[in-house]
Amino acid sequence: MTLPPRSDLDTHEVLNQPPHRGDSDLFAGDPLLLHLLPPVTRDDPELAAYGAALGQATRRQAARDANRHAPELRLFDPAGRRLDEVAFHPAYHAFMSLSAGAGYHSRAWEPGGNHQAHAACVYLASQVEPGHCCPLTMTYAARPVLRAAGPATETWAQAALSREYDPSVAPVTAKRGATIGMAMTEKQGGSDVRANSTRAARDGDHWRLTGHKWFCSAPMSDAFLTLAQTDAGLGCFLVPRWLEDARNGIEIQRLKDKLGNRSNASAEIVYRNALALPLGDPGDGVRTIVEMVHHTRLDTAMAPVGLMRAALAEAHHWAVHRTAFQRRLIDQPLMAALLDDLALDVAGGLALALRVARAFDGDDPQDRAFARVGVALAKFLNNKLCPLVVGECMEALGGMGYVEDTALPLLYREAPLNGIWEGSANVICLDILRSLARAPGAAEALDATLDAARGNDGLYDAGLAAHRAQWPGAVPEPEARWFAESAATLLSAAALIEAGHPLAPAFCATRLDPGRGRTRGALPDGAGRGAHAHLFTSD
Repeated sequence: MTLPPRSDLDTHEVLNQPPHRGDSDLFAGDPLLLHLLPPVTRDDPELAAYGAALGQATRRQAARDANRHAPELRLFDPAGRRLDEVAFHPAYHAFMSLSAGAGYHSRAWEPGGNHQAHAACVYLASQVEPGHCCPLTMTYAARPVLRAAGPATETWAQAALSREYDPSVAPVTAKRGATIGMAMTEKQGGSDVRANSTRAARDGDHWRLTGHKWFCSAPMSDAFLTLAQTDAGLGCFLVPRWLEDARNGIEIQRLKDKLGNRSNASAEIVYRNALALPLGDPGDGVRTIVEMVHHTRLDTAMAPVGLMRAALAEAHHWAVHRTAFQRRLIDQPLMAALLDDLALDVAGGLALALRVARAFDGDDPQDRAFARVGVALAKFLNNKLCPLVVGECMEALGGMGYVEDTALPLLYREAPLNGIWEGSANVICLDILRSLARAPGAAEALDATLDAARGNDGLYDAGLAAHRAQWPGAVPEPEARWFAESAATLLSAAALIEAGHPLAPAFCATRLDPGRGRTRGALPDGAGRGAHAHLFTSD
């Protein structure tokens, strides 16, 4: 039993403050998610248990602890010997154990598993503590690259599937499970990885890497996928963090002091003759690692929806329990219109990301082609919406939303990250144009997906016709963002229509009809009314 805090103070009585949210079930309490998931995933007891565990009030406090106590760089031991290690708050390790145990990184590759279940894990975890998602997402995305490399990386492929989180400093053969990070970006190139200068030299059956990486994600991972120049061109390599009897030649220069994602470490590293295993042929590095990037983008398309959902839950709780001018905020038309509009952003974003995840599960050429372009469209739109939605939710709480006692500052700092990770907006939009022009079947798969929703909503049909009239052929590069926004919005509507969700007409009316303002909540009277009720089990 926990006694409630005192409200009757000497100088005043605490009134009109929402109660503590307490425990909530992020899975069973999300009717939108339950509607959009296929039965096999909706009825998954492990996923249900994961959502219930993440929703506990103690988890929200642990998330705050993990972000307030940032990772610490430990370069040397007391005697001056090099460690090149990062120490994390215990709450971070607890989240890693919980999510690894739920199969966040592995369930897409397990027998009977699927990418929609994985995407649901990303959505749920991002609502509470998004920092620990980074190493698990990369471990998930590394699987197809490791599998394609054959017997040489079989030990790593199996260790990366383990649901046991093992943070010990030990070689992979001595661990219960392993995580995989990534180190591609260099100072001079950024997204232009072909400008990388890190060199790889043969050493028997292995290679040795020398160079610097400007961004190394999750530097305490057990290995990194990385790019380095060979005599044949840019190659892809797996660089173990720890060797059988020694530490590999990987030195951490410093940790990045980031805006958000503070529970997770990002670093600058140096390879000093580091031993590496080749993945694919020398000179074929970009084509090899792009498979990892492709799968990572699925998570960067889904994570912003989790952030938006979490922010909206905070605003909804506040509006339900806070009164102004003798009425609950939720009952005041302007606040209700704002929450309804934000709910439609979450609904469209979740429907789109899960529709793309379903294409990842497909095994025919059209599924693969749609996944290629669809994931880029979903990443673009959902990440453009995320900072706007989180900012509006923060403002709904007034000054309280700007205070670290709530989750909103953490969510707000996190909101821009997934739009930058694995290709910022311009890179993504150019990739969309390139895919539609060059990737076999991509344009046809996109058209087929959009056409499948026709005949259900007049505004959708009109919006699709206008979109195609605007771009009857090749899209000019300066219009790439406009095209991506339009196509992704139509895909979101199509996903809601296909799922038969009752919010589909409101989404089309507020996103595809030009008769509205530019900001969230600037809707015609009655448009989207009651949409927020479809996201929460009760007021």
